[in-house]
Amino acid sequence: MQINDKSGDQSYLANPKRYDTMTYKRSGNSGVLLPAISLGLWHNFGFIDNIQNARSVLRCAFDLGITHFDLANNYGPPYGSAEENFGTIFKNDFKNYRDEMFIATKAGYDMWPGPYGNFGSRKYLISSIDQSLKRMNLDYVDVFYHHRPDPDTPLKETMGALADIVRQGKALYVGISNYQPAETQRAAELLREYNVPFILHQARYSMLDRWVEDGLLDTLEDNGVGCITFSPLAQGMLTDKYLHGIPKDSRAAKDLTYLNTETVNENIEKIKKLAEIAESRGQKLSQMAIAWILRQKQVASVLIGASSTNQLKENVKALDNLEFTEEELKRIEEVLS
Repeated sequence: MQINDKSGDQSYLANPKRYDTMTYKRSGNSGVLLPAISLGLWHNFGFIDNIQNARSVLRCAFDLGITHFDLANNYGPPYGSAEENFGTIFKNDFKNYRDEMFIATKAGYDMWPGPYGNFGSRKYLISSIDQSLKRMNLDYVDVFYHHRPDPDTPLKETMGALADIVRQGKALYVGISNYQPAETQRAAELLREYNVPFILHQARYSMLDRWVEDGLLDTLEDNGVGCITFSPLAQGMLTDKYLHGIPKDSRAAKDLTYLNTETVNENIEKIKKLAEIAESRGQKLSQMAIAWILRQKQVASVLIGASSTNQLKENVKALDNLEFTEEELKRIEEVLS
Protein backbone atom coordinates (compact mmCIF):
# COMPACT_ATOMS: atom_id res chain seq x y z
CA MET A 1 0.00 0.00 0.00
CA GLN A 2 1.34 3.45 -0.95
CA ILE A 3 0.55 6.67 0.87
CA ASN A 4 -1.19 8.92 -1.62
CA ASP A 5 -0.34 12.21 0.04
CA LYS A 6 -1.18 15.19 -2.18
CA SER A 7 -0.66 17.76 0.57
CA GLY A 8 2.90 18.49 -0.50
CA ASP A 9 4.18 17.40 2.93
CA GLN A 10 6.34 14.47 1.85
CA SER A 11 9.10 14.61 4.44
CA TYR A 12 8.96 14.42 8.20
CA LEU A 13 11.39 16.03 10.61
CA ALA A 14 10.78 15.22 14.26
CA ASN A 15 10.29 17.95 16.82
CA PRO A 16 13.80 18.70 18.21
CA LYS A 17 12.27 19.31 21.66
CA ARG A 18 10.36 16.02 21.76
CA TYR A 19 12.17 14.71 24.83
CA ASP A 20 11.87 17.87 26.92
CA THR A 21 8.48 17.28 28.51
CA MET A 22 7.73 13.54 28.32
CA THR A 23 8.07 11.50 31.52
CA TYR A 24 10.00 8.23 31.22
CA LYS A 25 9.82 5.28 33.60
CA ARG A 26 12.05 2.25 33.94
CA SER A 27 10.58 -1.12 33.02
CA GLY A 28 11.25 -3.34 36.03
CA ASN A 29 14.95 -3.93 36.61
CA SER A 30 15.83 -3.59 32.94
CA GLY A 31 17.79 -0.86 31.21
CA VAL A 32 14.70 0.20 29.24
CA LEU A 33 13.01 3.53 29.87
CA LEU A 34 9.52 3.81 28.41
CA PRO A 35 7.41 6.91 27.93
CA ALA A 36 4.81 7.09 30.69
CA ILE A 37 2.22 7.13 27.91
CA SER A 38 2.64 4.82 24.92
CA LEU A 39 0.57 4.56 21.74
CA GLY A 40 -1.38 1.38 21.00
CA LEU A 41 -2.43 0.60 17.44
CA TRP A 42 -5.26 -1.81 18.30
CA HIS A 43 -7.84 0.51 16.73
CA ASN A 44 -7.67 3.29 14.09
CA PHE A 45 -4.71 1.93 12.09
CA GLY A 46 -6.22 -0.84 9.94
CA PHE A 47 -7.13 -0.85 6.27
CA ILE A 48 -10.67 0.30 7.14
CA ASP A 49 -9.20 3.49 8.65
CA ASN A 50 -7.79 6.64 7.07
CA ILE A 51 -4.06 6.12 6.68
CA GLN A 52 -3.40 9.85 6.51
CA ASN A 53 -5.01 10.27 9.92
CA ALA A 54 -2.96 7.34 11.23
CA ARG A 55 0.18 9.00 9.86
CA SER A 56 -0.71 12.29 11.59
CA VAL A 57 -1.31 10.54 14.91
CA LEU A 58 2.02 8.67 14.72
CA ARG A 59 3.92 11.86 13.87
CA CYS A 60 2.18 13.73 16.69
CA ALA A 61 3.00 10.97 19.16
CA PHE A 62 6.70 10.94 18.29
CA ASP A 63 6.82 14.74 18.45
CA LEU A 64 5.41 14.52 21.99
CA GLY A 65 8.20 12.19 23.08
CA ILE A 66 6.21 8.97 22.74
CA THR A 67 8.82 6.46 21.62
CA HIS A 68 6.88 3.24 22.27
CA PHE A 69 4.43 1.88 19.69
CA ASP A 70 2.46 -1.26 20.45
CA LEU A 71 1.06 -3.62 17.82
CA ALA A 72 -0.03 -7.24 17.43
CA ASN A 73 -0.22 -9.56 14.46
CA ASN A 74 -4.03 -9.47 14.32
CA TYR A 75 -4.59 -5.73 14.82
CA GLY A 76 -6.65 -4.15 12.08
CA PRO A 77 -9.13 -4.95 10.76
CA PRO A 78 -8.42 -6.96 8.72
CA TYR A 79 -5.78 -8.98 10.57
CA GLY A 80 -2.27 -7.78 9.84
CA SER A 81 -3.34 -4.45 8.39
CA ALA A 82 -2.28 -2.30 11.36
CA GLU A 83 1.23 -3.73 11.08
CA GLU A 84 1.24 -3.22 7.33
CA ASN A 85 0.05 0.38 7.57
CA PHE A 86 2.58 1.03 10.34
CA GLY A 87 5.29 -0.45 8.10
CA THR A 88 4.33 1.85 5.25
CA ILE A 89 4.37 4.93 7.48
CA PHE A 90 7.59 3.79 9.17
CA LYS A 91 9.34 3.46 5.80
CA ASN A 92 8.24 6.95 4.74
CA ASP A 93 8.60 8.88 8.00
CA PHE A 94 10.48 7.04 10.74
CA LYS A 95 13.17 4.89 9.20
CA ASN A 96 15.88 7.36 10.18
CA TYR A 97 14.57 7.36 13.77
CA ARG A 98 14.52 3.58 14.27
CA ASP A 99 17.05 3.65 17.11
CA GLU A 100 14.85 6.14 19.01
CA MET A 101 11.77 3.91 18.76
CA PHE A 102 10.69 1.00 20.94
CA ILE A 103 8.36 -1.15 18.83
CA ALA A 104 6.36 -4.11 20.09
CA THR A 105 4.23 -6.79 18.51
CA LYS A 106 2.50 -9.93 19.76
CA ALA A 107 1.10 -13.30 18.78
CA GLY A 108 -1.35 -15.54 20.61
CA TYR A 109 -4.82 -14.87 19.27
CA ASP A 110 -6.46 -16.10 16.08
CA MET A 111 -4.47 -14.97 13.04
CA TRP A 112 -4.76 -17.42 10.12
CA PRO A 113 -6.81 -20.58 9.42
CA GLY A 114 -5.82 -24.02 10.55
CA PRO A 115 -4.15 -25.45 13.66
CA TYR A 116 -0.95 -23.36 13.44
CA GLY A 117 -2.42 -19.84 13.49
CA ASN A 118 -3.48 -19.45 17.11
CA PHE A 119 -2.42 -19.77 20.78
CA GLY A 120 1.17 -20.59 21.78
CA SER A 121 2.94 -23.28 19.80
CA ARG A 122 6.52 -22.82 18.65
CA LYS A 123 5.29 -23.20 15.08
CA TYR A 124 2.83 -20.33 15.44
CA LEU A 125 5.07 -17.89 17.31
CA ILE A 126 8.09 -18.18 15.01
CA SER A 127 5.95 -18.02 11.87
CA SER A 128 4.14 -15.00 13.27
CA ILE A 129 7.23 -12.94 14.11
CA ASP A 130 8.59 -13.55 10.62
CA GLN A 131 5.33 -12.33 9.08
CA SER A 132 5.14 -9.31 11.40
CA LEU A 133 8.68 -8.16 10.60
CA LYS A 134 7.93 -8.35 6.90
CA ARG A 135 4.69 -6.35 7.25
CA MET A 136 6.37 -3.66 9.34
CA ASN A 137 9.54 -3.32 7.23
CA LEU A 138 11.65 -4.08 10.29
CA ASP A 139 14.72 -6.21 10.93
CA TYR A 140 13.67 -6.73 14.55
CA VAL A 141 11.15 -5.61 17.16
CA ASP A 142 12.19 -4.33 20.55
CA VAL A 143 9.81 -6.59 22.44
CA PHE A 144 7.81 -9.61 21.30
CA TYR A 145 4.91 -10.78 23.47
CA HIS A 146 3.00 -13.96 23.85
CA HIS A 147 -0.45 -12.39 23.77
CA ARG A 148 -2.33 -14.84 26.05
CA PRO A 149 -1.78 -18.09 27.92
CA ASP A 150 -2.30 -21.32 26.00
CA PRO A 151 -3.96 -23.95 28.22
CA ASP A 152 -2.91 -26.84 25.96
CA THR A 153 0.66 -26.05 24.93
CA PRO A 154 3.39 -26.61 27.54
CA LEU A 155 4.58 -23.28 28.87
CA LYS A 156 8.14 -24.49 28.36
CA GLU A 157 7.51 -24.74 24.60
CA THR A 158 6.02 -21.25 24.42
CA MET A 159 8.74 -19.60 26.49
CA GLY A 160 11.40 -21.58 24.62
CA ALA A 161 10.10 -20.19 21.33
CA LEU A 162 10.25 -16.63 22.70
CA ALA A 163 13.81 -17.26 23.86
CA ASP A 164 14.86 -18.51 20.42
CA ILE A 165 13.25 -15.49 18.75
CA VAL A 166 15.52 -13.28 20.87
CA ARG A 167 18.57 -15.43 20.11
CA GLN A 168 17.79 -15.21 16.40
CA GLY A 169 17.91 -11.40 16.65
CA LYS A 170 14.24 -10.95 15.75
CA ALA A 171 13.44 -9.33 19.12
CA LEU A 172 15.53 -7.69 21.81
CA TYR A 173 13.26 -8.44 24.77
CA VAL A 174 10.43 -10.77 25.74
CA GLY A 175 7.00 -9.93 27.10
CA ILE A 176 3.76 -11.70 28.00
CA SER A 177 0.19 -10.44 28.16
CA ASN A 178 -2.96 -11.43 30.02
CA TYR A 179 -1.20 -14.01 32.22
CA GLN A 180 -2.40 -14.61 35.77
CA PRO A 181 0.11 -14.27 38.67
CA ALA A 182 0.99 -17.99 38.97
CA GLU A 183 1.45 -18.31 35.19
CA THR A 184 3.56 -15.18 35.20
CA GLN A 185 5.78 -16.53 37.96
CA ARG A 186 6.42 -19.78 36.09
CA ALA A 187 7.09 -17.91 32.83
CA ALA A 188 9.61 -15.70 34.64
CA GLU A 189 11.38 -18.74 36.07
CA LEU A 190 11.65 -20.40 32.64
CA LEU A 191 12.90 -17.25 30.95
CA ARG A 192 15.55 -16.85 33.65
CA GLU A 193 16.68 -20.40 32.92
CA TYR A 194 16.94 -19.46 29.24
CA ASN A 195 18.83 -16.26 30.15
CA VAL A 196 16.41 -14.17 28.12
CA PRO A 197 15.44 -10.60 29.14
CA PHE A 198 11.79 -10.68 30.25
CA ILE A 199 10.89 -7.04 30.86
CA LEU A 200 7.15 -6.45 30.34
CA HIS A 201 3.76 -7.84 31.20
CA GLN A 202 0.89 -6.18 29.36
CA ALA A 203 -2.34 -6.23 31.37
CA ARG A 204 -5.75 -4.61 31.36
CA TYR A 205 -5.99 -2.12 34.24
CA SER A 206 -8.20 0.80 35.08
CA MET A 207 -10.02 2.35 38.03
CA LEU A 208 -12.95 0.09 37.15
CA ASP A 209 -10.89 -3.05 36.52
CA ARG A 210 -8.28 -3.65 39.22
CA TRP A 211 -7.53 -7.36 38.92
CA VAL A 212 -3.78 -6.74 38.61
CA GLU A 213 -3.71 -5.52 42.21
CA ASP A 214 -4.62 -9.02 43.39
CA GLY A 215 -1.16 -10.52 43.13
CA LEU A 216 0.08 -9.66 39.65
CA LEU A 217 1.81 -6.37 40.47
CA ASP A 218 3.59 -8.02 43.40
CA THR A 219 4.67 -10.94 41.21
CA LEU A 220 6.08 -8.54 38.63
CA GLU A 221 7.97 -6.58 41.28
CA ASP A 222 9.42 -9.78 42.74
CA ASN A 223 10.72 -10.75 39.30
CA GLY A 224 11.94 -7.32 38.19
CA VAL A 225 9.38 -7.06 35.39
CA GLY A 226 7.55 -3.89 34.41
CA CYS A 227 3.81 -3.62 33.80
CA ILE A 228 2.38 -1.84 30.78
CA THR A 229 -1.37 -1.38 31.00
CA PHE A 230 -4.08 -1.24 28.37
CA SER A 231 -7.71 -0.04 28.45
CA PRO A 232 -6.90 2.61 31.10
CA LEU A 233 -10.14 4.44 30.29
CA ALA A 234 -12.31 1.32 30.51
CA GLN A 235 -13.36 1.46 26.86
CA GLY A 236 -14.24 5.15 27.19
CA MET A 237 -16.25 4.98 30.41
CA LEU A 238 -13.58 6.97 32.28
CA THR A 239 -14.02 10.01 30.06
CA ASP A 240 -16.55 12.83 29.85
CA LYS A 241 -18.44 10.93 27.12
CA TYR A 242 -21.12 9.32 29.32
CA LEU A 243 -21.60 11.97 32.01
CA HIS A 244 -24.82 13.24 30.43
CA GLY A 245 -26.21 10.07 28.90
CA ILE A 246 -25.15 7.59 26.25
CA PRO A 247 -24.41 9.26 22.88
CA LYS A 248 -25.95 7.50 19.88
CA ASP A 249 -22.59 7.18 18.14
CA SER A 250 -20.74 5.78 21.19
CA ARG A 251 -19.40 2.24 21.63
CA ALA A 252 -21.90 1.58 24.40
CA ALA A 253 -24.86 2.60 22.23
CA LYS A 254 -23.72 0.12 19.58
CA ASP A 255 -23.47 -2.64 22.24
CA LEU A 256 -20.06 -3.68 21.01
CA THR A 257 -18.18 -6.65 22.43
CA TYR A 258 -16.17 -4.68 24.97
CA LEU A 259 -18.80 -2.20 26.15
CA ASN A 260 -22.59 -1.99 26.33
CA THR A 261 -25.27 0.24 27.80
CA GLU A 262 -25.78 -2.04 30.81
CA THR A 263 -22.12 -1.75 31.84
CA VAL A 264 -22.20 2.04 31.53
CA ASN A 265 -25.41 2.30 33.56
CA GLU A 266 -23.95 0.07 36.28
CA ASN A 267 -20.96 2.40 36.67
CA ILE A 268 -22.39 5.83 35.88
CA GLU A 269 -22.69 7.02 39.50
CA LYS A 270 -19.05 6.15 40.16
CA ILE A 271 -18.04 7.84 36.92
CA LYS A 272 -19.82 11.08 37.86
CA LYS A 273 -18.22 11.16 41.33
CA LEU A 274 -14.77 10.48 39.86
CA ALA A 275 -15.29 13.29 37.37
CA GLU A 276 -15.96 15.68 40.27
CA ILE A 277 -12.67 14.67 41.91
CA ALA A 278 -10.83 15.13 38.61
CA GLU A 279 -12.31 18.60 38.21
CA SER A 280 -11.10 19.55 41.67
CA ARG A 281 -7.60 18.51 40.55
CA GLY A 282 -7.82 20.65 37.42
CA GLN A 283 -7.99 17.57 35.18
CA LYS A 284 -10.42 15.81 32.93
CA LEU A 285 -11.60 12.42 34.14
CA SER A 286 -9.56 10.66 31.44
CA GLN A 287 -6.40 12.46 32.54
CA MET A 288 -6.92 11.59 36.19
CA ALA A 289 -7.62 7.95 35.28
CA ILE A 290 -4.26 7.71 33.50
CA ALA A 291 -2.40 9.50 36.32
CA TRP A 292 -4.00 7.18 38.89
CA ILE A 293 -2.55 4.12 37.14
CA LEU A 294 0.90 5.69 36.79
CA ARG A 295 1.12 6.16 40.57
CA GLN A 296 1.80 2.41 40.82
CA LYS A 297 5.55 1.91 40.99
CA GLN A 298 5.39 -1.31 38.95
CA VAL A 299 3.68 0.42 36.02
CA ALA A 300 6.23 1.45 33.40
CA SER A 301 3.76 2.86 30.89
CA VAL A 302 0.08 3.27 30.07
CA LEU A 303 -1.06 2.32 26.58
CA ILE A 304 -3.64 4.61 25.04
CA GLY A 305 -5.38 4.55 21.70
CA ALA A 306 -6.03 7.70 19.72
CA SER A 307 -8.36 8.43 16.84
CA SER A 308 -7.02 11.97 16.39
CA THR A 309 -4.07 14.17 17.28
CA ASN A 310 -6.33 16.26 19.54
CA GLN A 311 -7.35 13.19 21.54
CA LEU A 312 -3.73 12.14 21.85
CA LYS A 313 -2.62 15.56 23.09
CA GLU A 314 -5.47 15.69 25.60
CA ASN A 315 -4.51 12.35 27.13
CA VAL A 316 -0.82 13.24 27.31
CA LYS A 317 -1.80 16.22 29.46
CA ALA A 318 -2.38 13.66 32.22
CA LEU A 319 1.35 13.98 32.84
CA ASP A 320 0.90 17.60 33.93
CA ASN A 321 -0.47 16.41 37.28
CA LEU A 322 0.68 12.98 38.43
CA GLU A 323 0.68 13.65 42.17
CA PHE A 324 -2.23 12.67 44.43
CA THR A 325 -2.81 13.84 47.96
CA GLU A 326 -3.76 11.27 50.59
CA GLU A 327 -7.18 12.89 50.74
CA GLU A 328 -7.70 12.54 46.99
CA LEU A 329 -6.70 8.87 47.04
CA LYS A 330 -9.06 8.28 49.97
CA ARG A 331 -11.96 9.93 48.10
CA ILE A 332 -11.24 7.88 44.99
CA GLU A 333 -11.08 4.66 47.01
CA GLU A 334 -14.43 5.45 48.66
CA VAL A 335 -16.00 5.88 45.23
CA LEU A 336 -14.51 2.68 43.85
CA SER A 337 -15.17 0.46 46.87
